[in-house]
Amino acid sequence: MNVLRSLIFTPVFYLGSAVIVIVAVLLLPFGEKTAIRSGLIWARFHYWCAHTFLGIETRIEGEFATVPTLYAFKHESMFETAEVLRLFHDPVVVFKKELLAIPGWGWVAKKHGVIAIDRDAGAGAVRALLTAAKRVRAEGRNVVIFPEGTRVPHGASPPLKAGFAGLYKALGLPVVPVAMNSGRLWPRRSLIKRKGVVTFRFGEAIPPGLPRDEIEARVHAAINALND
Repeated sequence: MNVLRSLIFTPVFYLGSAVIVIVAVLLLPFGEKTAIRSGLIWARFHYWCAHTFLGIETRIEGEFATVPTLYAFKHESMFETAEVLRLFHDPVVVFKKELLAIPGWGWVAKKHGVIAIDRDAGAGAVRALLTAAKRVRAEGRNVVIFPEGTRVPHGASPPLKAGFAGLYKALGLPVVPVAMNSGRLWPRRSLIKRKGVVTFRFGEAIPPGLPRDEIEARVHAAINALND
């Protein structure tokens, strides 16, 4: 049954996504809000497909912050990369710059307002990060980062990438770590997904201004709270 569900989900989701991206590209001249709405539509479509065809549901534990916040997510699958748009509606998402090269999708993401990190740019990447942080503070939007840098197998707990501490310092925002266990149902590099519940556990807000070692240790522990 999991195989059948996955074989139905894949073409429906990707074909539907292609249509949404094409329409979004055509609407790009109408501004940033159009890109944000397109992202939300895509995220809702993604969840509908996951729920309808794969039998995946989400459970939220903890509370969302009431002020602009840096959310640090555990990263185990593609599932959460779409879910963050549905959960927050208009977040600024941090991801690797290479993703902006995806035709259509990259253009919409840039208009949506993202922080794209060039991991090979050295000092240039730091300057770009600071510039983006100033823009985000002015907009008053939530920021989402996957501090492990890439998807990891469920249960793995690699160290956080250096860019997280840099962004935390540049933004001056509180951090809410988010643990999750999507990899149990949606393993990375696997076509087959399983039915079940993905839990998002929102931790307590951590104040800005902490030393690098402390903030990294606290976030690392919190985002791995659902590891089996």
